[in-house]
Amino acid sequence: MDAERPGPRDRTAPGGAPVILETHALTKSYGPDPALRGVSVGMEEGEILAVTGPSGCGKSTLLHLMAGIMRPDSGEVRYRGQRIDDWSETRRSVLRRTEFGVLFQFGQLVAELSAGENAALPLLLGGARRHEAMTKAHDWLERLGVAEVAGQLPGEMSGGQQQRVALARALVTEPAVLVADEPTGALDTLAGEVVLRHMIRAARHQRTTVVLVTHDATVAAYADREIRMRDGALDADGSALLGPAPGRLPAGTEMPR
Repeated sequence: MDAERPGPRDRTAPGGAPVILETHALTKSYGPDPALRGVSVGMEEGEILAVTGPSGCGKSTLLHLMAGIMRPDSGEVRYRGQRIDDWSETRRSVLRRTEFGVLFQFGQLVAELSAGENAALPLLLGGARRHEAMTKAHDWLERLGVAEVAGQLPGEMSGGQQQRVALARALVTEPAVLVADEPTGALDTLAGEVVLRHMIRAARHQRTTVVLVTHDATVAAYADREIRMRDGALDADGSALLGPAPGRLPAGTEMPR
């Protein structure tokens, strides 16, 4: 087994589905102010989880800890049963490049690279041959409806196009987990809905687990399950920790077109 990759999963949810990502009593402070106060969350494989709450409630901090972007002050983050929060930054970076995909509110594309090169970046950084990486990136751009901008720089694209390119970059490695922090927050309603529907369809198709941070109830309605946060803690009872609530997806989002 590759030393940089986690070991096999060792837990299942009450319904029998594997628990792919979980946190235990996470705390995180910035100076004297606590951002998270003992947050425990579990996610089943293939589940889409919306994390909602008012600005400053700690939802983005939770997402960053779950993705290994930051380390908690205390508590644990486990992926497929293996603790990852105590890994080195290098090892966590490899995890995000191989097993996790990350999508931010403003896309954060590299301004000097074309759309195709941006989408291929995780593969190129992982050592893939350029032709192979670009071919796979172009395939994802086509699936997300932005193949026509493959040769354009980010500054030559609309906001919605940029975010779909960023989504292609997040999905190009076919990750097991996608973490998305307000992925439609910088877009108008129509462009945001297009990005969201593409994201959900792609995730459903390859059974990618999604952690979706949003303040928008319309966006949260696309998820299987929603947890609400307030003042750095879960504003929900313990039954919210595991097990999706089926039937919340809008019609037409289950499978890719």
